[in-house]
Amino acid sequence: MSKLGDLGARLHRGEVGYDFIGNRKIWYGLSVLITITAIVALAVRGLNMGIEFQGGAVFTTPKTDVSVSQAQEYAEEASGHDAIVQQLGNGSLRIQVGGLDTAQSDQVRSELAKDLNVAEDKIAAELVGPSWGEQIANKAWTGLGVFMILVVIYLAIAFEWRMAVAALIALIHDLTITVGIYSLVGFEVTVGTVIGLLTILGYSLYDTVVVFDSLKESTKDITKQTRFTYSELANRSINGTLVRSINTTVVALLPVAGLLFIGGGVLGAGMLNDISLSLFVGLAAGAYSSIFIATPLVADLKERDPAIKALKKRVLAKRASAAAKGESADGDAFADGTEAAVVGPRAGRRGRAQEHRG
Repeated sequence: MSKLGDLGARLHRGEVGYDFIGNRKIWYGLSVLITITAIVALAVRGLNMGIEFQGGAVFTTPKTDVSVSQAQEYAEEASGHDAIVQQLGNGSLRIQVGGLDTAQSDQVRSELAKDLNVAEDKIAAELVGPSWGEQIANKAWTGLGVFMILVVIYLAIAFEWRMAVAALIALIHDLTITVGIYSLVGFEVTVGTVIGLLTILGYSLYDTVVVFDSLKESTKDITKQTRFTYSELANRSINGTLVRSINTTVVALLPVAGLLFIGGGVLGAGMLNDISLSLFVGLAAGAYSSIFIATPLVADLKERDPAIKALKKRVLAKRASAAAKGESADGDAFADGTEAAVVGPRAGRRGRAQEHRG
């Protein structure tokens, strides 16, 4: 068995683990810091909206020796507006200018033909009205709202309302981070970006539901035992699905990274960045939130339930009593009765096994 597979099996059996729940304040603080950074970036820098949303024209030139910076200067002089220029893989240029109508588009096309020293009919022009982009944006917001409502309803029925609330917060967390990254790096927001944002919600929810399903199974009839608190079983659920979540995320990220870094960066296919960046950041944020945010939030909410509070008191009281008698209490806890930071091999079982071998 491979080392990773062996680690996964030991995590699943509860022989080793990391205390995600016990250190949740660290992850909450990190998420708050990242979210605040994203919000500040949005407030200060805003988003670089594509012409699909603000209207304008896109000019595609034939292969030319003119540099991107020079072409941008020509386009801004001809139009009087900011221009975005991308060099395509075949040596041609894609020049995007916002805020142009049909008459202005024809004039800019003529000026560009002269400056670039190419025939005017060789420059392809595409005009986009802002109303079309507004319709797309409204439909995207509607789709997002419907998706969120359906997710909350489904999780509340399949699991419970606390898990639905935690999943919703995790999804909003992922969207905020992704949009903030777009603002920071200045990538253009296009229809492809919107598609990517909607796509990552499914990936983020998948990892979260896997952990929730394990948690639901392990906490069934939890109040009928006194070995583990709810938080400890939540921690076991995260550790038990950790390797699976990592493997799923890595496999999903590899092709997206190829699109982003090779397709968009090395080959210069800038349009791939529109969707690949949202997918890359969203997938990574989704894996993070399902492990470090969603399940700890469920544990926090659940620990406020009177029955779960009473269970925790009974578990800690049992451990304290066993420690006072010098006995080994069942469950994973420190000697002072606090929740275990690392779910490891049970000392009591090891001792009994050694006595049996002796």
